[in-house]
Amino acid sequence: MQYGICHLSIVAVKSAAEDTSPMISQLLYGEHFKVLERRKLWSKIRNAFDGCEGWVSNNQISLIDETEYKEIDAFETPKYSSDLVSYLIQENSALIPVVLGSCIVSTPTLPHIFDGVCMEGKMEKSNIVSTALMYLNAPYLLGGKTPFGLDCSGFTQLVYKLCGYQLFRSALEQSGQGAALSFIEESEPGDLAFFDNAEGEIFHVGIIMKNNYIIHVHGKVRLDRLDHTGIFNTDIGNYTHNLRVIKKII
Repeated sequence: MQYGICHLSIVAVKSAAEDTSPMISQLLYGEHFKVLERRKLWSKIRNAFDGCEGWVSNNQISLIDETEYKEIDAFETPKYSSDLVSYLIQENSALIPVVLGSCIVSTPTLPHIFDGVCMEGKMEKSNIVSTALMYLNAPYLLGGKTPFGLDCSGFTQLVYKLCGYQLFRSALEQSGQGAALSFIEESEPGDLAFFDNAEGEIFHVGIIMKNNYIIHVHGKVRLDRLDHTGIFNTDIGNYTHNLRVIKKII
């Protein structure tokens, strides 16, 4: 088994070992993973944080040994960059830009100095919504996990990650976490609401706010109304998503 770490700001995780294949997720700086298959130009990896599997370009990752992988895995309080964009100073004095949510703990393979602001440890549930608002108006990007483009489950995953909690990568996987609530009235700000399509498949997720609002990704990270039917978009005067279940993760 081989292991690796992301040494660039952002790396695309593809569905197949081709430049033209769809992006299914991203690696942010400092994320580590197992290498499931190694080819000349591409590697199939499994992200240690959420188990997401996909293909990454070999010239955008660094291989590490098992000892370093386990040491990173054992971090009790990972530190994440909490600014939209920050910079790391490498040993050769080169600057590496890192985006919100990047792991900025120095490792043997990625030694650096970080003077920016970071978030670490588990936070109170009340921090979920304020953290989510940091992404407000970020554009939708399928497979994205950054303030410059992200999808609905990438958004919820990163918000919870910054607050010290772990979510899986897809909305369907996230819907299997936590405890289900029977009514919206039982929910609290920071709980997750899941929505299904015409085939009954869960495909969308958002974060519940006060006063029957929800923050989610639909074209961009936006605020909309939430009721027992689903998400009501006041811009178009219609429902855009049908509510399936509400989950209390924290």
